Amino acid sequence: MTADDSTPRPTSERHVPVLLERCLALMEPAIRAGIDARGTAVVVDCTLGMGGHSEALLRRFPEIHLVGLDRDLQALALAGERLAPFADRTDLVHAVYDEIGDVVEELGIGGVDAVLFDLGVSSLQLDERDRGFAYSYDAPLDMRMDTSAGQTAADVVNNYPEQDLVRIIRAWGEEKFAGRIASAIVRDREAAPFSTTGQLVETIRSVVPAAAARTGGHPAKRTFQALRIEVNEELDVLDRAVPAAMRSLTVGGRVVVMSYHSLEDKITKRHFAAGSKSSAPVGFPVELEEHKAQFRTLTKGTEKPTEQEIHENPRAASAKLRAVERILQRR
Repeated sequence: MTADDSTPRPTSERHVPVLLERCLALMEPAIRAGIDARGTAVVVDCTLGMGGHSEALLRRFPEIHLVGLDRDLQALALAGERLAPFADRTDLVHAVYDEIGDVVEELGIGGVDAVLFDLGVSSLQLDERDRGFAYSYDAPLDMRMDTSAGQTAADVVNNYPEQDLVRIIRAWGEEKFAGRIASAIVRDREAAPFSTTGQLVETIRSVVPAAAARTGGHPAKRTFQALRIEVNEELDVLDRAVPAAMRSLTVGGRVVVMSYHSLEDKITKRHFAAGSKSSAPVGFPVELEEHKAQFRTLTKGTEKPTEQEIHENPRAASAKLRAVERILQRR
């Protein structure tokens, strides 16, 4: 390996933002309205990652103030370097995205014009081998997005009762061989505790039929997804974060969410649908002001990346995009 090979690539080269132009287009009317009304607009990037979407927003809209949240301290540091030219227009905060309401209040922000979520595991987390998110190479079995707190994936596989392992692998991983995998984990951990991703992959391989692996991708893919979701409480956090983001919006403000599997998308869809629906009782003769929908959906179902985008960034292949706009003042 040459000296150049060992030098970390710039963050801008390591991260290709997913559905970038579509996200900017969906947020632009809300941003422009805020600028027209107040001379500035507030945008919250709830999943800052390596800052690709945020950098594009700051370049495209010189009048905005951006608040970036991330639970991953390494991501915050890298994004901080990338966004250093815009330091006077940014607040980067170590926080989980369900804390958006508290962060906005602590910063003294009265209302938010646009919120972006780019969910799931980030390019940084997948690429950093020692984080344990990837099943394609051996690494410590960690999977924490915030490495400063919480249980690791090793804690889960070594300590959870078998029935709980079955539950999370089946529910969060949508894995039809959850029972076999959980049983094998319990069997193998009695001989030696799991400490690396390689150990876990071998255990999973031992019970997933070869035919299933040929048609369904890597045999550990779904179990690793399930463990990551469990370790980071991703779905519980998202279930709190989407309505909190919606509550933070000014009238005309928009929330854009990119999800990467059906469980995330179902949560997003449920909250967006609830906000976009009248709360008037069925058969009620007049829709009172307090019953009117506070939001309208901006996407018909989910939008997906083009073939060109997927070719340029294979990690975008499973992305699903939804967006809503606040149309009435908060009650």
